[in-house]
Amino acid sequence: MSKKTTFWGYRRENGRVGVRNYVAILPVDDISNAACEAVANNIQGTIALPHAYGRLQFGEDLELHFRTIIGTGCNPNVAACIVIGIEPGWTQQVVDGIAATGKPVAGFSIEQHGDIATIAAASYKAKEFVHATSGKLREECDIGELWVAAKCGESDTTTGLASCPAVGNMYDKWIPHGIYGCFGETTEITGAEHLCKARAISPEIGEKFMRTWQAYQDDVVEAHKTSDLSDSQPTKGNILGGLTTIEEKALGNLQKIGKEVRYIDVLKPAEAPAQGPGLYFMDTSSAAAECNTLQAAAGYVVHCFPTGQGNIIGNPIMPVIKITGNPRTVRTMAEHVDVDVSGVVRREMTISDAGDALMECIVQTANGRLTAAEALGHREFVMTKLYRSA
Repeated sequence: MSKKTTFWGYRRENGRVGVRNYVAILPVDDISNAACEAVANNIQGTIALPHAYGRLQFGEDLELHFRTIIGTGCNPNVAACIVIGIEPGWTQQVVDGIAATGKPVAGFSIEQHGDIATIAAASYKAKEFVHATSGKLREECDIGELWVAAKCGESDTTTGLASCPAVGNMYDKWIPHGIYGCFGETTEITGAEHLCKARAISPEIGEKFMRTWQAYQDDVVEAHKTSDLSDSQPTKGNILGGLTTIEEKALGNLQKIGKEVRYIDVLKPAEAPAQGPGLYFMDTSSAAAECNTLQAAAGYVVHCFPTGQGNIIGNPIMPVIKITGNPRTVRTMAEHVDVDVSGVVRREMTISDAGDALMECIVQTANGRLTAAEALGHREFVMTKLYRSA
């Protein structure tokens, strides 16, 4: 096991610890993207998070939209936040949600002001926030204050044999030390849902998982399919990598939760965990950018991403660590790989060794090391939408 039990992070006003120190420029809606990107272009040290939604959404879909936007601004990797929306009501709702953390936040609405005046005012405030936060010092924190999410992508046979087990080994070693973990990808557990149910901390939580899984099957897959799930699950990349059925994929996917740890609750998309330290299941799409965006909105600050064929996904506020056990991917896509565990399939490395290597990389990343996705500029921020807008 990695001997490092501390990392250097940014302590926020509400006590949470971040591993990055962003000033985020956050649009409430899609038509405010241009203004946010203009502010980020004006003020160095800021990052805009454009997205595609936020107009004429309603009901549960609108609730998820606000939960995701507000949660993104609340993430401990965000030191301060500028919020821009077309009108003041929804803009203020987002500002108030983020302000509950105690961090600096300001909102601007474009109606009755126009882009130019809004961009100017927001740019002045963004510059103020950059000066107020960019000098913040890291402090030594216990490893138990880390929130580490996980998702796999472009899986192949090596994913279930090496990279996913490396993540599971990390959770087995660190969950007892107090970290928060998270896994999701609801449809990707199809065929192994009974095994996932059995890994719940109690029968009640297991049943909660099964209700969540079944609802995705009934309300999403069955309600909207034109043939069957196999058009997307497994993906063409999965099949190329040797996974011919969703059941094979699911069995590899579940290796991410280790051999000993049990998940303690089931979360809605972008819902922050409330039961204390431990592993959580989140109801998410299996699409990488959507899942990562939801987990970051729930407050997770580091992400572990096992991949076989090679996935290039990143996130604008949550560093994404790529782990692969495929020797070909290590050779052909080396610039995207943070942790090489291909020694497992060559019998040169144990699963425990792989877990230790990942833990070492997580600590380095938490201390400030840029991941491959960060260095290459991958900032995929994709909102999840539940149904058509009004």
